[in-house]
Amino acid sequence: MFDIRRISTSRWWHKKNSWILFGIFLFLVFVRISQGSIYKDFYYFISKPFWPGQFQKEVILKSIDQESLIKLNLLKKDNNRLREILSLQESSKNDNVSAAVISRKTGSWWRQIILNKGSKDGVEIGSPVIGPGGLLGRVNNTSLFTSSVTLITSPESKLGVWVDRIQINGLLVGLGNDYPRLILYSKDADIKVGDFVSSSPASTLLPPNIPIGIVQSIGEPFKSKKTAKISLLAKPQVIDWVQILKVKLNE
Repeated sequence: MFDIRRISTSRWWHKKNSWILFGIFLFLVFVRISQGSIYKDFYYFISKPFWPGQFQKEVILKSIDQESLIKLNLLKKDNNRLREILSLQESSKNDNVSAAVISRKTGSWWRQIILNKGSKDGVEIGSPVIGPGGLLGRVNNTSLFTSSVTLITSPESKLGVWVDRIQINGLLVGLGNDYPRLILYSKDADIKVGDFVSSSPASTLLPPNIPIGIVQSIGEPFKSKKTAKISLLAKPQVIDWVQILKVKLNE
């Protein structure tokens, strides 16, 4: 009996060191199968107390904000310099004139509105007029107390505009109805319904980036042109108050 016990206790599975080695072997097999992911998870937990804190996060975000502000200021300076070189108009938001619509002819061929501000208020012929949503038109005549505005829906209106998504200039022409026509002088222009239209950075009549409208439908290409029907963002038939933008022509 003594000999049998001695033999059984000598087997490997009864030895503590053997179990440790077997456990290490299984661990290595698991690591192999998991392709080292367990190491990454282990490192995740032991390194967590040393992660960058909230203070470091705030410093980084502040640096990003400062970088963005510097880039924006540089872009503004470049834009102003280029507009001066090209003698393009700029608007001064501090000097804009608020005016009430005292008369409107939005259903006739010569679409226009009359405002209660005139030359005594600093309104000049050619000044852009905007309402809630975007551009309405330009001042075409002034008296001492009033000014007349030719709407961009009038056949007299022809303005350079910009389609931002495809980065292309076009011409916006009034047709005497509520939907002016956009003309692109490229039949291959990839214009789509829903594209946003604003005043052109290259326009000599308007400051840049004034919202105008959205492409509602696209006409069939004709020769080297492509046309689109524009739904205006600002509705002159329902607007009672407007802003007259004071602009300067750089010389």
